[in-house]
Amino acid sequence: MEWLHDIFKRSPEMALFLSLAVGYWIGKFKFGKFQLGGVAGSLLVAVIVSQVGVEVDAGVKAVLFALFIYAVGFESGPQFFSSLGKQSIKEIILAVVMAATGLLTVIVMAKMFSLDKGLAAGVAAGGLTQSAIIGTAGDAIAKLGLSADETQRLQANVAIGYAVTYVFGSFGAIIVCVNILPKFMGRSIRDDAIAAETAMQAGKAALGPDQSAAAPALVGRIYELTNDAGRTVQDIEYETPDTTITIERVKRGGKFIEVGPELKLQKGDIVLVVGRRDAVVSAASVFGKELFDVEGMELTMQRREIVLTNKELAGKTIGQIRDATTSATRHGLFLVSISRSGKTLPLQDNTAVQAGDMVTIFGAEQDLKRVSARIGEVIVQTTKTDFVYLGAGLVVGLLIGLVSVKLGDIPLTLGSGGGALLSGLIFGWYRAKRQTFGALPSAAGQLLKDLGLAGFVAVVGLSSGLQAVETIKAQGLNIFIVGVIVTIVPMIITMLIGRYLLRYENVAIFAGALSGSRSANPAFGEVLDKAENSIPTVPFAITYALANVLLTLLGPLIVALA
Repeated sequence: MEWLHDIFKRSPEMALFLSLAVGYWIGKFKFGKFQLGGVAGSLLVAVIVSQVGVEVDAGVKAVLFALFIYAVGFESGPQFFSSLGKQSIKEIILAVVMAATGLLTVIVMAKMFSLDKGLAAGVAAGGLTQSAIIGTAGDAIAKLGLSADETQRLQANVAIGYAVTYVFGSFGAIIVCVNILPKFMGRSIRDDAIAAETAMQAGKAALGPDQSAAAPALVGRIYELTNDAGRTVQDIEYETPDTTITIERVKRGGKFIEVGPELKLQKGDIVLVVGRRDAVVSAASVFGKELFDVEGMELTMQRREIVLTNKELAGKTIGQIRDATTSATRHGLFLVSISRSGKTLPLQDNTAVQAGDMVTIFGAEQDLKRVSARIGEVIVQTTKTDFVYLGAGLVVGLLIGLVSVKLGDIPLTLGSGGGALLSGLIFGWYRAKRQTFGALPSAAGQLLKDLGLAGFVAVVGLSSGLQAVETIKAQGLNIFIVGVIVTIVPMIITMLIGRYLLRYENVAIFAGALSGSRSANPAFGEVLDKAENSIPTVPFAITYALANVLLTLLGPLIVALA
């Protein structure tokens, strides 16, 4: 294997991409209902590849994780801030339970397996995947007043315990959150993620980029008029206060005639009717015979998203705006949705709109042009990322991560990961309110999340795998077994408390909260992959922030109690 070592020494990035490629390939295989997944697969392959000796710069890991966690926060910023408050109490309790059961498990295992303070703290750092424990435990050991040699030995044992247990700490959290939890709840993460997203969108089904409704809400039909001769276009379109159908084209005697409110329709006219499906279906018997593929009756309709900036409209209800708008202005336009900070509002007469709301309307191009400027700024869909906004967000996040506050002698900091997450949440929230800049297309965001997380995990495996295996050989399996118990037991206890005491019902939300309470980033990545939307991110962001503080405090507690 010397030749392979030489190749990876000359090109360590090759080991990284090999781990990703083979890991995602292995992650596709299913064993019954169990599937490893790309992140866990990359970690496993990276540990194997590390055995030939690979050195990857630690800065690569930091960059990849910052990209991942920032993209996660950016996507979920609007929902996160709207979710803060009393409704977050369950996530707070869950994070406290995880930290408390983790501490108790480590202390019990240290007593049973006669682990010294250093190994016990190292097992906690690796088994709970909270690297900050290494620092806080090391500082606590230095203050015990021991000899220099004994202090150095215990601090070295912290690193040994961490190296042996960290790999399974990451892998075990994935198993619990992605495999055990859904089976325990009896539902899949994906199904519950869809259900939660649909509920958040006020009952509107959440569709993927390659999905469409079999029975769309807005449709077009062509009819040969047999029953409405003598009535004007206005008579038909505005029989009710809320326009539900419009006549877009009229063909008479083989020729098209201009459509206007006062145009009287005649028997034999061919009309193109566009509107809400229930109204168009109901009107079928009134119009007459439905036709198909009539030459020249094709009409391209568009959806346009507009940020509401018109101060005259802000604060008014949908009903008030409709009543104050002339029929000529409303002609051919249909209100599809209104969303605020990522949450869909009900399309009811008493729903008030605010500046910054996203209004989606449907209609022909000429009709859309007529009213778009009166509503606000049209959002131009783009595939390009605003790197000015992205770079600024990451810089702010990394600066936040440098801030350290001391609690007694214990330094508390969000770290680069927590800082990037917080910055992503803020920048994502602000982008949702000002959508004319700061674009991060969904495909670009998904790439940052996938590559960032899988790459981060692979670097961890490449950096720690060789040391972990060698330490297991030298120290025996006791440390590894203790690490497995410290990884699994607190998560299982927290899962049971979350289900039966905190009454978590939605698997996707629960999985996000559970992975965050353990600061288990690889597990969260797999949860996101299974959910295929951002629903797990809000509970994860809350518990993750708390876990960074609570789990970090375990270092000196373990040194004092073990």
